[in-house]
Amino acid sequence: MKLFLNKTSPYARAVRILMLEKGLEDRVELCWCDPWTDDAQLLEANPVGRVPALITDNGTSISESLLIAFYIDSLSSQLPSDNKEDNLHLASIGQGLMEAAFALVISRKYKDEGDDESVLTKRRISAIERSLLHLEQSIALISCCDISSGTIIIAVALDYLAFRLPELGADKRYPELEVWRANVVSRPSFKNTAFG
Repeated sequence: MKLFLNKTSPYARAVRILMLEKGLEDRVELCWCDPWTDDAQLLEANPVGRVPALITDNGTSISESLLIAFYIDSLSSQLPSDNKEDNLHLASIGQGLMEAAFALVISRKYKDEGDDESVLTKRRISAIERSLLHLEQSIALISCCDISSGTIIIAVALDYLAFRLPELGADKRYPELEVWRANVVSRPSFKNTAFG
């Protein structure tokens, strides 16, 4: 398999961590690229031009991190399987948090709509805040789940906030969530894929 990725994409990192946790790293060739330069190989794998993009062993291309995560989950039973509904719930909240944070970072970097008074920025910040509050209030559920696609996506989203949006102060305002994040990101799969 081939995985197209870069070092600062939270979506690609979540997929890579899941592969590491599932013991699939020896089956995957990492293809580092810059999606902002319209990398020809990436565009062939994913015409939308986003990472991650996975080329399966039979040559099929899969894009979008959640779809890739579902595919990876089907390849190995190495991770214990929690309640599927809980896992999907956690994955969906984590993915939404990641999307709001990523959109905020990109809008601030590339467009004037990153102005904190814009409607889009206010909506993104509200989505981040609601998601963080929901996760803090769900810490008992999150803490009792083994490492899974859902908990990986949440941990990566929280780590992305710490990396790109530390001014939001999520680590100080949601202390139980921060303790949980710090514990999860101490795993080798997280350390070996740190943002940078």
